[in-house]
Amino acid sequence: MAAPEEQELSQTQTEKLLQFQDLTGLESMDQCRRTLEQHNWNIEAAVQDRLNEQEGVPSVFNPPPTRPLQVNTTDHRVYSYIVSRPQPRGLLGWSYYLIILPFRFTYYTLLDIFRFALRFIRPDPRGRVTDPVGDVMSFIHSFEEKYGRSHPVFYQGTYSQALNDAKRELRYLLVYLHGEDHQDTDEFCRTTLCSEEALTFINTRMLFWACSTSKPEGYRVSQALRENTYPFLAMIMLKDRKMTVVGRLEGLIQPEDLINQLTFIMEANQTYLMSERLEREERNQTQVLRQQQDEAYLASLRADQEKDRKKREEQEQKRQEEENARQSILAEERRRRTLEEEKERKSECLPPEPPLDDPDSVKIVFKLPNDTRVERRFLFSQSLTEIHDFLFSLKETPEKFQIVTNFPRRVLPCLPTTCGPFLCTSHVIVDDARHISGICSYD
Repeated sequence: MAAPEEQELSQTQTEKLLQFQDLTGLESMDQCRRTLEQHNWNIEAAVQDRLNEQEGVPSVFNPPPTRPLQVNTTDHRVYSYIVSRPQPRGLLGWSYYLIILPFRFTYYTLLDIFRFALRFIRPDPRGRVTDPVGDVMSFIHSFEEKYGRSHPVFYQGTYSQALNDAKRELRYLLVYLHGEDHQDTDEFCRTTLCSEEALTFINTRMLFWACSTSKPEGYRVSQALRENTYPFLAMIMLKDRKMTVVGRLEGLIQPEDLINQLTFIMEANQTYLMSERLEREERNQTQVLRQQQDEAYLASLRADQEKDRKKREEQEQKRQEEENARQSILAEERRRRTLEEEKERKSECLPPEPPLDDPDSVKIVFKLPNDTRVERRFLFSQSLTEIHDFLFSLKETPEKFQIVTNFPRRVLPCLPTTCGPFLCTSHVIVDDARHISGICSYD
């Protein structure tokens, strides 16, 4: 938004103003300031232009538009194109102006008071935005019904959505607020906005959003942009990482002037847009690089985790194998000690061997798995279990075995039952490590 003429200057601008006055010899400080503002405070160009005017040479640097272009002194890239109303001329004109002035003052004062009071009695319904997209689409339909379809492409969305798209695409956004009751609106829409050169220029260079101020969405945007008169156009772009109004065009304007002013505003702010594009590209490249680095780090981390997992599994497997081996050794040791204790207990529990001259005894010869022969006398009254216990108590005997007779060949049941007298005599044989063969013979 353009600043008023009397706004304070910065220290740099004040120094340029005094330096320009010294170089040109102009006594009017206001004229010096207007000249510098027309040249965007470029003192070299302003001095050269002033010297050319004194010598009768036409100005070639930033030729002033046919209508005034005001430059904001706090931001040299915000321009406001304001149409001046014709001033009264001649004695008759001034007399009419002075006569009508009190009535106009009274009328507008009472009108403002009435509007102010009406706000408390009946709030403006436009203050509540319920369907912003519907407001925009309704304006587009009514505009086409009245002015036809030959117009710039309207953005079919809300003002916020248009801002977001312009920011994302790094494009200019031209906002048009349509004042239906203004005297210049109809002529502007027919002769300027719908002209072939204007719509071609707007469609190819920027996004175009428009809405009527009689609609809640248009009224809300009007309150944000604070226009002074209609027709009203605002040029918005991404500047310093926020969407900023960089140009305002107010009042009736012809197609050629419109294109010239929009071109002037775009060229003056092109460096900011290029800077934003370069910065965004750099951010995107940095983001892509960071993403690639993160992916590489995650891949390396997953590889390290997988390696650690396999290493832990191998260590756990090795530890388990060692534990199993240790448990097997302990179990084998316990089994061996138990076996030895059991052999010793069986040996202690065996009845004494009968004497050689005992008529109720028999000598049995056993052949053990290691081909050694063992013989012992047993009573006829003794059971096979005692024979089994005797063989079991021997160190050379395996833990499990069977007693097999030679002829007839059969496995003797070594159950704890009482056996009758042995009636057979045969030789001892061994079938395998678990079979012990023997003979039963009388002595």
